[in-house]
Amino acid sequence: MPLVMGVDSSTQATKVSIHDAESGARVASGRCAHEPTGAAPRSEADPRHWWNAFEAAYRAAGAPKVAAVAVGGQQHGMVTLDFEGVPVRPAKLWNDTESAPDAEWCTRKLGGGPAAWAQATGSVPVAAFTVTKLSWLHRSEPENWARVARVCLPHDYLNFRLTGNFTTDRGDASGTGYFSPSTGEYRSEILSLIDNSRDWNATLPRVLGPLEPAGYWGGALVACGTGDNMAGALGVGLQAGDVVISIGTSGTVYCVSESPTADPTGAVAGFADATGRYLPLVCTLNATRVTDTFRSLLGATNEEFDDLASASPTDANGAVLLPYLDGERTPNRPNARGLLAGFGRDLSREALARAAINGVVCGLLDGFDALFNALSKVPTALSSQGRLGRLFVV
Repeated sequence: MPLVMGVDSSTQATKVSIHDAESGARVASGRCAHEPTGAAPRSEADPRHWWNAFEAAYRAAGAPKVAAVAVGGQQHGMVTLDFEGVPVRPAKLWNDTESAPDAEWCTRKLGGGPAAWAQATGSVPVAAFTVTKLSWLHRSEPENWARVARVCLPHDYLNFRLTGNFTTDRGDASGTGYFSPSTGEYRSEILSLIDNSRDWNATLPRVLGPLEPAGYWGGALVACGTGDNMAGALGVGLQAGDVVISIGTSGTVYCVSESPTADPTGAVAGFADATGRYLPLVCTLNATRVTDTFRSLLGATNEEFDDLASASPTDANGAVLLPYLDGERTPNRPNARGLLAGFGRDLSREALARAAINGVVCGLLDGFDALFNALSKVPTALSSQGRLGRLFVV
């Protein structure tokens, strides 16, 4: 029977899932953790570790022969390669905030400010976006900048290692801050803000269409792949009006739209999806890392932490956590830190666990409100009845 393999290269691990192409049944899976990435403001990883993790996860799944492969990867990360395809330096990841000053600089540098950025790329730059990391590299490491021959994203790098071809897709490209989802083209005037002497056409990967393959890995067809959130929308079969709330290292709230969005406040990023449509999205920087941190402080297992939170009143006895442990992306507070307030001598382990969960959830609900407000201006993002449809929590 023909087998197909999905690859998820996230912040913390690479997973592979192998399925019967005809029935969809999973026949094998494997996982390999990544090396630690560090904490804000610097979060970096050697891209070669992702490839090693993929190979280890594939071996753990039994390394069966597959007919096709598709890669989904963490968005925004800046991977820089030299002329030999070797990483120039560790990749800066989405949750690296060293480029926060560059986000402000980029916003000011493009005439028209945030509104002009939203119209040009669908989004207003924040520290997470690749464009700000390119500015940081150009400003901070000129010797490394001079060695850069190619710039790509994490999923692009894995596809490059699989196929030898330098490609991306419109979904992942839309999170760079220098690609227009509405026109399907890189924005040369934005890239020129950073370096107007570079041949950007030779530096950036070719953008594939949704059904255009990236190449072959041995005899297996390699699909174009996409970013993790775009892959999630595709996986649940998202339709107009549906909303996904996804809780991982980061937290996201998103939906699909037949028309592009451009939110000048920067709260809603106007991405593209994996199918040719658009993916308005709100991202919070702090999700499971918050609960993992408090679980560790309490010396609890995952199950014990859940039991502690469940045993607390819903208001955590008044304890409130502002969970900006690594700074925050929405709202854009890259230099913020967490704050625990409203507690007295009755603060308990149970209330502390509940406050951690409440802080994460309230941030996502704020994102949900921002998304709905933006969607009210884009009728094609809602259901035919003009309202939201199904809600997926993943």
